[in-house]
Amino acid sequence: VQLQASGGGLVQAGGSLGLSCATSIRPFSSYVMGWFRQAPGKEREFVAVISGSGYQTDYADSVKGRFTISRDNGKNTVALQMTSLKPEDTAVYYCASSRRYIGSRSVNNYPYWGQGTQVTVSS
Repeated sequence: VQLQASGGGLVQAGGSLGLSCATSIRPFSSYVMGWFRQAPGKEREFVAVISGSGYQTDYADSVKGRFTISRDNGKNTVALQMTSLKPEDTAVYYCASSRRYIGSRSVNNYPYWGQGTQVTVSS
């Protein structure tokens, strides 16, 4: 199983950035897809999750209203659109997959992880 995250970079505060994650998981629509992030010296934290069908989503309070998770089951990809970025959003962002939606805010719910992509927001 492979997950490949891309799209990170450097952006000014208030700006926008889009992340994408391509995966070899099949059948893709059977898997919950999540985004997590990890800042230096901090634990990995939940950002957003989307169900296999795409009908259910959940967001961390810190990103609600600014980030949008979506998926394309025809292309086996999941995206995270980030707007109104803040310096505290700076982190390595990881995509992850799981069969279970319940417990999807926990890193322990996800057996499959991508390699991470760096997002840096300057003030």
